[in-house]
Amino acid sequence: MPPNPLFAFLLLSMVCPLGSIGVNWGTMSSHPLPASKVVELLKSNDVSKVKLFDADPLVLQALSGSNILVTLGIPNSMLTTFNSSTKAAETWVHDNVTRYFSHAAAGVRIQYVAVGDEPFLLSYGEQFHPFVIGAAMNIQAALTKANLASEVKVVVPCSFDTFVSESGLPSKGHFRTDLNKTMIELLTFLSKHHSPFFVNISPFISFQQNKNISLDFTLFKDNARHRNDSHRTYKNSFDLSYDTLVTALSKLGFPEIDIVVARIGWPTDGAANATSSIANTFMKGLIDHLLRKTGTPLRPQNPPIETFIFSLLDEDQRNITSGNFERHWGMFTFDGQAKYHFNFGQGSKNLVNAQFVEYLPSKWCVVNNNKDLSNATAKALEACSVSDCTALSPGGSCFNISWPGNISYAFNSYYQQHDQRADSCDFGGLGLITTVDPSVDNCRFFVELQTSHSTFDHEADLFLWIISLMAYFFSCLLGFTW
Repeated sequence: MPPNPLFAFLLLSMVCPLGSIGVNWGTMSSHPLPASKVVELLKSNDVSKVKLFDADPLVLQALSGSNILVTLGIPNSMLTTFNSSTKAAETWVHDNVTRYFSHAAAGVRIQYVAVGDEPFLLSYGEQFHPFVIGAAMNIQAALTKANLASEVKVVVPCSFDTFVSESGLPSKGHFRTDLNKTMIELLTFLSKHHSPFFVNISPFISFQQNKNISLDFTLFKDNARHRNDSHRTYKNSFDLSYDTLVTALSKLGFPEIDIVVARIGWPTDGAANATSSIANTFMKGLIDHLLRKTGTPLRPQNPPIETFIFSLLDEDQRNITSGNFERHWGMFTFDGQAKYHFNFGQGSKNLVNAQFVEYLPSKWCVVNNNKDLSNATAKALEACSVSDCTALSPGGSCFNISWPGNISYAFNSYYQQHDQRADSCDFGGLGLITTVDPSVDNCRFFVELQTSHSTFDHEADLFLWIISLMAYFFSCLLGFTW
């Protein structure tokens, strides 16, 4: 009989270093869940570490007093400035680290500053290469000047394609040739300041791109066909990628540097094999693997010192150049509802949903079947060009709904993104607002969250209505007619 996953997760909290598993919290959403709600979500699921992609003041204020360890992010767009200006680096550290940092209950427990977000990603070319090390050095100097260098470490998250192995074997791993000089500089910098190497590992993308890797091998299945590399045996895709990196680090003279897996996860929509069920299998396999602390063939009994799950929530504004699945990495939907059964081993049976979430009214925009729909597809494509229709992708949760249901999905996505304004369900007279939920099976027609700007729009409409009513009232008193 296989071990109870819940028992395994509970055991994780006892045998693994507390907080060795955290989550990435991205905010690229048109209608983000309020930061205070997200922090409540983190705490109710006993998440003790969170990695951010920027330093949003509202997020940092919400994290104040939470006792959650935080990794701040510096976007790639700021690297040029920080590389050339020590003053800019000092100002950023003052505004985003010094201002919030504290060991006390009222502050933010900032652990790392991540300089850039995958700045060496192959698809970026070399546009950020000249600026990464200089930016990291200036941020480090600014932390030293602020007397925080012993508390906050500077790191650089590296993408999964930073290192390669043409044969697919870990023993042949190396960094991309265009990065050798930069990597030596980065690793020298990290070692000098006792900072770990941050790396993103993407088993899902590796599986998509490599026909020699099976789904079972990627999902930690016991029946997966093993891969042999000399006298070493690999039973899963994670160990294969991890040891490819270990070899690459060793070849540059840094065989012992600590490694943090800064990003790893499995999407749940927008592509074939991107489902909640498969994501659940992957996550359980990953956590169980970390729980055993067996490490990898090249680093036995020495797993990554920390692992950050990607991601906490779905984000409907993420770039989809690499695939429509990019907007569906969350363990939770955009509104904080769990997609599958999983927990971080701190006592809760399963993921705990966000509570008291505020939505826009229960209204949807669908296609009006009584109209001439000859132009409906063109209108739907227009809607999808500025809203999120990734669930309609091949393999997606809404791919199999028939025409004109897919047209309705596109219309509703646009309608919700535009805060349910009446004119956003026009589509040349083809749209129809309904209070009947048009969701079909696993295809969810969502209702968007109530946010500050959507509230403003509704309050503005109410304000104009009140002004009009008052004007009418006074005109009646004065004897005017409309």
